[in-house]
Amino acid sequence: MELYAAYATNMDPSLMAERCPHSPMRGHGWLEGWRLTFGGEDISWEGALATVVEDVAERVFVVLYELHDLDQQVLDHWDGVHLGYFQKIRVRVQTLDGDVAAWLYVLNDYEGGLPSARYLGIVADAAELAGAPADYVAGLRARPCTSLGA
Repeated sequence: MELYAAYATNMDPSLMAERCPHSPMRGHGWLEGWRLTFGGEDISWEGALATVVEDVAERVFVVLYELHDLDQQVLDHWDGVHLGYFQKIRVRVQTLDGDVAAWLYVLNDYEGGLPSARYLGIVADAAELAGAPADYVAGLRARPCTSLGA
């Protein structure tokens, strides 16, 4: 099994337990040198979708899951890998126990656009449920958004 780094809605432990029942959470960490952003607003009725891009001055909170092969197929389908919306990349995640290798999904589209208020709220709630620091969650909640999907 490989480690999967979730940075958006999949940070929510109960949501991941439903989607990926064979894949336990293994902790959390930070993607150092990456920034959470949004893009691809034309492929979703929820506005722009969460993704990460490299940015040496930023970091992104992630939740690590030990992803079983069967669950990985479910996530690939859920995130539209088969449609070309997202692709997988390998990254290094900084944890209290040292750096670990993991993979994550990145949007296969241009950065830009605003997420819906509903989607942004789900991402912020997921971060809070996963144990993200309060200032990180507050920063998510303060991001600009649209009223789509509200």
